[in-house]
This record gives sequence, structure tokens and C-alpha cells, in this order.
Amino acid sequence: MPLILAIETSCDETAIAILRDDAMLASEVASQIALHAEYGGVVPEVASRNHLRTLRPVLDAALAKARIALPDVDAFAATRGPGLASSLMIGMSAAKGLAVGFGKPFLAVNHIEGHLLSPFFGKGGVRPAVGLVVSGGHTLLVDVTGAGQYRLLGGTVDDAAGEAFDKVGKLLGVPYPGGPNVNRLAHGGNPAAFDFPRSMLHSDDFAFSFSGLKTSVRYLLPKLVGAPLADVCASFQEAVVDVLVAKSLRAVRQLGRATLAVSGGVSCNTRLREKLAGACTADGIELLIAEPALCTDNAAMIAHVAALRLAAGEASELTCDIDPNLRLATA
Repeated sequence: MPLILAIETSCDETAIAILRDDAMLASEVASQIALHAEYGGVVPEVASRNHLRTLRPVLDAALAKARIALPDVDAFAATRGPGLASSLMIGMSAAKGLAVGFGKPFLAVNHIEGHLLSPFFGKGGVRPAVGLVVSGGHTLLVDVTGAGQYRLLGGTVDDAAGEAFDKVGKLLGVPYPGGPNVNRLAHGGNPAAFDFPRSMLHSDDFAFSFSGLKTSVRYLLPKLVGAPLADVCASFQEAVVDVLVAKSLRAVRQLGRATLAVSGGVSCNTRLREKLAGACTADGIELLIAEPALCTDNAAMIAHVAALRLAAGEASELTCDIDPNLRLATA
């Protein structure tokens, strides 16, 4: 089986994974959370400089863990987009250089497709499903009929769910990153303490909107003085989760699919996992959620997509450039 080495540098994680078939030989991730915490968000220039600094150590760590040498690799892959241009260039340039240097195929991978297919990793291949990609930059429902065969059902018309988590966390004075910390603070809180809006919950489409929810929290701030922070976080989180669960299950029912595949950083949210599990069990739907390490940005999901494309006889031209606004290729 081919040995794939993939690099992911779309934002602020420097990640490298080595894959052979469905066996993950190594998956190393260097986080930059501590570097960006003082700014309350990712600073592109800081992110790209740190990618340059950490790429080689992360590569060496992955090769050591996999117990291989670079000449053993059969193909090199990297994230093409979407993401920060200055970060994407680091990974793409490195993967192209390795491919040229060792005379091996190069594969440029869509970051969103990496997330979309991550729940299928190690599960016997990609099969028909409704895919929910929910992260800091994306909230999408996709009809998946196979690898590379996608139909977009709907996406966010404004803020992504993860973006709303981070922005509300900042409004509430929650430490960066907002999403995981809002989830942590929500434990023990009353999710019914505040009646936040469930935007587009009953719309006839599969679009999402979370900016109104964020604005609702902002306008309520003066009245929240003295209110338990756990109650505010739990109520906000419940509003987001209710919409994600309802629309995802509706899509599965309308399309007659048997499987819901959920991915992206927000799929680490414990309340979302809990409510999805309950709803899918009640409806007899198979729920696939990638393990947390495969939900946040990582190179394993990029290697997975690259392996599927290589098996289909595909490869990318070395002239292929980054695309910070790359969209998922759909029918």
C-alpha cells in the first residue's frame, strides 16, 4: 500500500501525518494557541512565522514515530485551501519541494473535504451519508454519495457556528479560545436560563445563521451582571446545538440516508455530541463522529483524502497554487 505524507498549515496548527492504507503511522500537531491567546485570535503573520519555525521539528517527529525515512514516502500532500494565504503557502511549498526532490506525486487537498471525510477514516470506506461540517470557519450540510461526490445542501449565511462560539466567548470575557472554554463553562449551567433565538430553525432550507444569536447575547450583556456565567454559556450553547441537530436530522430524513457524518472543531463540543447521539439513536440513524484529534485541524484528514485520490489514479500539478477561498467541489 502507498505511504502518504501530508502537511496541514491552513491556519495556526502545524501538522504532519503519515498514512499507509487505513493505518495512521504518525499524526503530529504543533498548536499555536498560547502564541495567539494574548491577541484574542489568530494573527496571520505570527502564524506563518511559527509554521516556518516548527515545520522541520514536526516533520522529524512524525518520521521518527512512523519509523520511516523520506525516500520511503510514495506521495506528498498538503492543504491547498481554504485558510490563511500566508500559512497555506508554507505547507504547500514544503510538500511540493519534497515531491520534486524525491520524484513522487503531489496532491493538493481541500481542507473542507478533509473534515468532511474524517468520520469515515478507519470505518471501511466512504459511504452515502449526510455530512455536517461545523468549525470556526464553516457550517455546511453536504450530501455525500462517495469520495469526491458531493452535493451542497446548505451553509451559513453569516457567522459559522465556531465563529459564534469564539465571538460570544470574547463578549463574555471567556479566555481564548472561546469555543472550548464556553463548552467547559457550560457544564453545570442551566441551558434554559436564557431564551436565546434559534435562527432559521424552521426555515424550509438547510441554511444556517448565527450572527443574530451573537447579537442577542451582546444586547443582553447589561442584564447579565451577576448572572451565573455557566447559565449564560449553557443557554447560548443550547441555542447553537438545537439548530445544528434539528437541521442535520431533517436533512438525513428528507434524503433518506442512513448515516450522519459529523466533523470539524465544533464537533468536539460535548453537548452537541450528546444531543446528536440521542437524536440519532431515537431515529435509528448511524452517527459517525471523528475522534476529537481528527476533528480539530490535523494532517491525518488531509492524508486520508490524498490516499483516496491516489487510489483513484489522481494527482495534482506542481503548478497548482494555494486558494485561500477554496470551496468544496460539488455537483
